[in-house]
Amino acid sequence: MAIWVDEAPDERGRFGAALIFVRWNATGDTPVGHVESPPLAWARTAAEAEERIRTLSLYDVKTALDAAIAQQPGEW
Repeated sequence: MAIWVDEAPDERGRFGAALIFVRWNATGDTPVGHVESPPLAWARTAAEAEERIRTLSLYDVKTALDAAIAQQPGEW
């Protein structure tokens, strides 16, 4: 999993932060795809948005992963 933060603020002046989940091959040595969550945290600075997304509970992260997988066509 990785964190992605907007490089520039949106029209409301907020930076969004999202999660990126990497899918690995069966042996775990090569990435074979990824899914992304929508923005899950917002703030007035990129650093603050990243700090906020880092406070998500494991339950919230799992919910975001399940939702991102459900949006993908085919098998993930």
